Amino acid sequence: MKKLVIATNNPGKAKEFEKLFGAHGIEILTLADFPEIGEIEETGTTFAENAALKAETVAQKINQVVIGDDSGLIVDALNGAPGVYSARYAGNQHNDADNNEKLLKELTDVPASARQARFHCTLAVAFPGKETQFFTGECEGSILTAPQGENGFGYDPLFYLASFDKSMAEIPPEEKNKISHRAKALEKVAKNIDQLIEKIV
Repeated sequence: MKKLVIATNNPGKAKEFEKLFGAHGIEILTLADFPEIGEIEETGTTFAENAALKAETVAQKINQVVIGDDSGLIVDALNGAPGVYSARYAGNQHNDADNNEKLLKELTDVPASARQARFHCTLAVAFPGKETQFFTGECEGSILTAPQGENGFGYDPLFYLASFDKSMAEIPPEEKNKISHRAKALEKVAKNIDQLIEKIV
């Protein structure tokens, strides 16, 4: 069976890739399968830079096709913040509750009409010795004034979807997986999947 490596330790992300590539007989591996690689520091200033950094670092080490993912929340009223720093907005401890609390504090005086935001995802597909390919996806919404819902993770309880009249954390996971930023990026990967499969060992 062919194997594809996703440069993440997040099992939730791995499952989304498994749904797409599993149908083509490809086994998904993650960084958990390569403990010797260790933590990859995200030093880029854009989603593309960080996604490529993860994918290319791992591809170089194991000489296989690797997909790197970088995603985050972009809030217009905050000039694009938290952006690439979404996971560590309130500090390096990657604490969702602290991140959400800081976001609400930063938006204290911002009216509902100016709280537009979007989730962004960039996927970088790194091929050993070849040019990295990029696929992006976004999901539009706005920021609530208080958390709503128990599903999801990260900023999902604060991210309002007008089409559902609910937060991202209030819709079922199967619905989220159809409309999320990562789902949209994966749709673009799916359109190019035949070319990708040829390069997977």
